Amino acid sequence: MTEQPPPAPVPPQADSEDPADRTLTPLKPTQLRADAARNRTRLLEVAERLAAEHGIANVTMEDIACGAGVGKGTVFRRFGDRAGLLVELLSHQEEKLQAALISGPPPLGPGTPPVERLRAFGMGVIRHEHAHRDLYMAAHADPRRHRTNAPYQFRLTHVSMLLRESRVEGDIELVAHTLLGYLETVFVDHLLTRRGMSEERVEAGWCDLVDRFTHRCGD
Repeated sequence: MTEQPPPAPVPPQADSEDPADRTLTPLKPTQLRADAARNRTRLLEVAERLAAEHGIANVTMEDIACGAGVGKGTVFRRFGDRAGLLVELLSHQEEKLQAALISGPPPLGPGTPPVERLRAFGMGVIRHEHAHRDLYMAAHADPRRHRTNAPYQFRLTHVSMLLRESRVEGDIELVAHTLLGYLETVFVDHLLTRRGMSEERVEAGWCDLVDRFTHRCGD
């Protein structure tokens, strides 16, 4: 059975704000009571483990309930339905990735030159999404939804900021969209699974692309 992607979010209103000038704000889970937050984390961890073992399309709400030692009703109350579960799982993964980008160790996090961080960003995204392939493939099956969601806007802001810090010339926002196009989930999965390329080759391609756009500035 083919997993349906999460519902499309409402597209943001168009504006002329430069993504590089936006505040880099990570996703934050809905504020919950301490016990509810613990239950959410526990259920998501069980869901992630089962998805890694069996594929997200083969994991039922009942499987998650059984793995967490709770009733099925608890899982449905927490996530609503399978689409809600996918949204929460994706948010959970993005929270971890964004925390690494904002405050993690270099070169992914602060403390290293922007060009190095840009290279590390792409390699980190490729590895992260490939490690959670089923989830990201289900969520990003429709690129129109992908480009309007909060995680993509966060990545656009992050890449634009690093390009600006690297003193790249030209239209920063368009360059950022172009670079992120290389990291599109469906495209990278095609290279890895259909074309049989190694992660190392795809990562090297990313670094080469970054170097081509930033060659005017020193490392």
